[in-house]
Amino acid sequence: MIGQRLEVRQGQGLVITPQLQQAIKLLQLSNQELDAFVEAELERNPLLQRDETDANGETEATPQREEASDRAEMSFEDGRAGDGGDAVDAGSDDIHGDAAPGERASDRMAEDSQPGLNDWSRVGSGGGSMDGEGGELPDSRAVTLWEHLQAQASSARLSPADHAIALALIDMTDEGGYLRGELAEVADRLGCGLERVEAVLAVCHGFEPTGVMARSVPECLKLQLIERNRFDPAMGCLLDNLDLLARRDLAGLRKVCGVDAEDVADMVAELKALTPRPGAGFGGEPAQTVIPDVHVRADPAGGWKVELNADTLPRLLIDKRYHGVVAGGARSDTEKTFVADCAAQANWLVKSLDQRARTILKVSSEIVRQQDAFLAFGVEFLRPLTLKTVADAIEMHESTVSRVTSNKYVSTPRGVFELKFFFTAAIQSADGGAAHSAEAVRHRIKGLIDGEAAQGDVLSDDRIVEILNEAGVDIARRTVAKYREALRIPSSVQRRRLLKAG
Repeated sequence: MIGQRLEVRQGQGLVITPQLQQAIKLLQLSNQELDAFVEAELERNPLLQRDETDANGETEATPQREEASDRAEMSFEDGRAGDGGDAVDAGSDDIHGDAAPGERASDRMAEDSQPGLNDWSRVGSGGGSMDGEGGELPDSRAVTLWEHLQAQASSARLSPADHAIALALIDMTDEGGYLRGELAEVADRLGCGLERVEAVLAVCHGFEPTGVMARSVPECLKLQLIERNRFDPAMGCLLDNLDLLARRDLAGLRKVCGVDAEDVADMVAELKALTPRPGAGFGGEPAQTVIPDVHVRADPAGGWKVELNADTLPRLLIDKRYHGVVAGGARSDTEKTFVADCAAQANWLVKSLDQRARTILKVSSEIVRQQDAFLAFGVEFLRPLTLKTVADAIEMHESTVSRVTSNKYVSTPRGVFELKFFFTAAIQSADGGAAHSAEAVRHRIKGLIDGEAAQGDVLSDDRIVEILNEAGVDIARRTVAKYREALRIPSSVQRRRLLKAG
């Protein structure tokens, strides 16, 4: 029998309020995106103003003050004020979107979203999704050369250390696709050998477009000729004497290249079909300078000093005097609700920005503590590190650490790195001791293979596994094979043939 009846049920549930959604969103914003978000809030909320305190301690009103006053008065007159609501304290030490009962953020989640509060989940660079999934507007701008190269570096199966070297080299590449800077400088800054930087550059020379990251025009043309299988000794002589070609000294070219006039004409025609500026075909905006969120400096007393970059931190104030004036002039319930809503949202935003800064500093300090060997001795001393390790150390949720390390950069004596760079895979120890960094194991495998020529014997993957196990590294043969292939090292059969041929 079908009928209607009224039932009362009691249950528990977790609902993330719009304020907490935006607090989560603030964690993942880069400093440029955060600045744009704050500018939008300054335009929207008349009670917010930048902290313009000068050296004398005097605060000047921001230029938006009069405009904000006009907007508030227009809202009162037209009756378009927003709904009211209470301020939400977003100052907990752990803000994340996948909270479970009993976690620290749970007391910020009400049974129902508070009515009257604006939904800020779409404010900022992202869409309606808290994690940036779904609701995003498509990126219609052209891919830049640097983005194109960074994507190829990420898929090149490089070790974490070699990937860091590749990113440093990509940063030194200009709009035309040429590498500007000294490799020795990169090696010294990252604490690795010049040979290793040159090896990574050789891998980068295989990126598209062909000829990119060359250090000179002859090298750029040579890379393109090699890809076309058109590079030979005569063409090499021509590239070494491009000044003769520029002067149209064809007789001189015939002499140095040892070819006749017809061959010179064919070689010149092949050069004309090449691209002297491989990066010119990429449009879009030029690469923007990365502004670090955190500075790490050596402490004269020992250890490292970790400081937030004050230039990237928005400094906002709530104008309480202006709030009193506007609140006192509010006559209708709609006007009073609008003022209360602005005050609540301004109060929440100031607290959330402060909490965001403290969370970034806390996570960065723990990462520096974990990776102090890298800062002191170089890229080969990266320790295995996971998000969970950092989260457990600072008593935060793993997803919070993940959001904090996204799009955040740290300036160190060895360069500027994204915080996610410091998280590397771990290989367990065979004797139950401390785990080994995957990068350190790769380096050890390469050292064993490099020593084969001196010993006159080639090590199979199984033999390498035995040697590493004896050294306390618990590793499988397929893992050794994977690391060997990532290092561009031939198999033991191929190396044995090369050794015999040599």
